[in-house]
Amino acid sequence: MDESPLPEELGVPSNDLPSLSENLIQTLIESTNPKALEETLEFLFEASKTPEGRSDHASNKKIIPSLLHLSQTLAEASLLSSLKILRNLCAGEILNQSLFVEEKGVEIVLAVLKSAGFDPDVVRIGLQLIGNVAMAGEEHVSAVWDRFFPLGFDEICRIRRSEVCDPLCMVLCACCRDSRERIEELCGNQKVPIVAEILTTASSVGFREDWLLLLLTRICFKEDYFSRLFLELSSTSFSINSSGLGCRDALFSMEQAFLLGLLSEILTQRMYDHIDSSDFALSVLEILKRASLVVDSVSRGQSSLPMGSPTTDILKYSLRILRDICAREGPVDPSKPSSLSMGGSETDLLHVVDSLLSSGLLTLLLGLLSELEPPETIRKSRAQEENQGKVCPYKGYRSDIVAVIGNCTFRRKHVQDEIRSQKGILLLLQQCVVDGDNPFLREWGIWAVRNLLEGNVENQQEVAELELQGSVDTPEIARLGLRVEVDEKSRRAKLVNIS
Repeated sequence: MDESPLPEELGVPSNDLPSLSENLIQTLIESTNPKALEETLEFLFEASKTPEGRSDHASNKKIIPSLLHLSQTLAEASLLSSLKILRNLCAGEILNQSLFVEEKGVEIVLAVLKSAGFDPDVVRIGLQLIGNVAMAGEEHVSAVWDRFFPLGFDEICRIRRSEVCDPLCMVLCACCRDSRERIEELCGNQKVPIVAEILTTASSVGFREDWLLLLLTRICFKEDYFSRLFLELSSTSFSINSSGLGCRDALFSMEQAFLLGLLSEILTQRMYDHIDSSDFALSVLEILKRASLVVDSVSRGQSSLPMGSPTTDILKYSLRILRDICAREGPVDPSKPSSLSMGGSETDLLHVVDSLLSSGLLTLLLGLLSELEPPETIRKSRAQEENQGKVCPYKGYRSDIVAVIGNCTFRRKHVQDEIRSQKGILLLLQQCVVDGDNPFLREWGIWAVRNLLEGNVENQQEVAELELQGSVDTPEIARLGLRVEVDEKSRRAKLVNIS
């Protein structure tokens, strides 16, 4: 905002960041001269942008009450200026934050938002102000929560504007940061309408800041409200744990796909490392099972996400989430500290992965992989009649399946053995090739086979015998840093590490 010279009658000296004079306060209180009031608000706004200005204003206990009074009487343009000044004054300045609460500022702001008809521009600044106040501590949070929850938040969350969505998430994060009770209030009673409305807004108009991701991290990862939120976003009334299925995309909504996409982003970006319980992972597995039953596997997917089909998008995001969960390495050397950075133990993580495996993850993935037509490289070398099978519903589908299997297999011998018992070794060896529809398939395939063979003599022996039978190509074995040798005495084939 351009700085305009202030009239001399206000008693404001021309040097930077002057102290408030009695004439300046009087102008705010009386507000009889529109031009003087406008210039006074402009001066206060510029001064409130700096820590020095906020500290200087905190020493005068009349400024906060005066601005609160003005916010109830001014037209929209001056109202926004008044709220912006209050927002800045309450940014990290405890004296101003406390005075704001003492002067019933939370109630006044909520009343102002209502009287303005929840105008998006007014709501945005008001929420930023309330969020700054809530950052000060429990007393301030309680004042915000008691006045805004649930009716105030319920009105605001239905405003379909990203500039409202972001500060609303900021306020909710501040209020729920140290309180499981408030999270329960927000997500309890079998419904999470406020958060569901926020996601509906974000999915249609977007969001710009990370507050929504932080809120979802708390709700879905630290607490066990993912299933409840996912069902709240459903366009149908199915239950994650029931056996009833809808048909194709009627089973899932775009908002559900959007939610899974955000959670996948959080894990992929490593914004949150630790899954505290198996409930979230098992819910995602159940969603994957449902999506895999109804997804279109007849038309070859030609693009990456989002595809516009909720079921296809959910299929991809579910696999990506499970890939990242299974990528968390279990304890190899107990003497080494945990690599997890966000709390929890590696034993918990092993429990999560083992819960997935005991619930049929590996069987599901091997089944999905075996149903597909061969990879492109293999298809080109075979007769047409040998290439029967389903096509990938999106680019990278096969790679995603192999990635989850590869991560599951890492230093887990019982998984290595289970793949062998399900006749999956040859199937995984066939994924160590280039496929135009599946970027990085070869790399994920080699990773999976490497993990499959590490420390497992029985699996190594089976691969060696497959190689001698001509079932797999020697170059693919060599890419793993291995070669087949035949023992001169036993005449049995074995794999030798040549890397």
